[in-house]
Amino acid sequence: MDLIAAPSSLASSSLTPGNASTAPLKVAVILASNREGRFAPVVSGWFLARAAGRPGIETDLIDVAELGLPIALSHRPDADAQDRLATVAARLAAADAFVVITPEYNHSYPAPLKNLIDWYHAEWQAKPVAFVSYGGVSGGLRAVEHLRQVFAELHAVGMRETVSFHNAGALFDDEGRHKDPAGCDAAAKALLDQLDWWGRALRDAKAVRPYGV
Repeated sequence: MDLIAAPSSLASSSLTPGNASTAPLKVAVILASNREGRFAPVVSGWFLARAAGRPGIETDLIDVAELGLPIALSHRPDADAQDRLATVAARLAAADAFVVITPEYNHSYPAPLKNLIDWYHAEWQAKPVAFVSYGGVSGGLRAVEHLRQVFAELHAVGMRETVSFHNAGALFDDEGRHKDPAGCDAAAKALLDQLDWWGRALRDAKAVRPYGV
């Protein structure tokens, strides 16, 4: 559903086949929960610290709790809503890749994330999406499986590698540090390796031939 003017064509307009591969990969990290008392900032802080150690990657944290997007989808949002929608559209369009950090609510992902996804269309297309999930016994993986279907419909490319935190609250200390980081650090590296490859490959391809459906 494309309800506002999408500036996605601007995202790679300054890139050419000669410089696309060397430009920093712009990764929008989407924080999917707005629940009161949410655990999401702990997980996002952990992930952003791992991404910060990667040369050639720039991150933009998009927190659904701070966006103020309209709940009701409309072809005629008011002026204030249009301004907020356009601001988010520009950030999504500028991204070469996405990482969605999501909990699992009732066997799926949070409603504010679906609202964010549904307001936009071209901004997601032909870009890789990776997932970091957390929750109870399932570690949020059921939410991820639902999201794969949604992003496939939007012509995004879901990454195989994921990071999931099972019984997440018990895994981190009061300072937000993982108590046993070896396994999740390795998983984060694999996710970022894959995201980096796909992000650059798709960006380079679009610099040569714009994506169309």
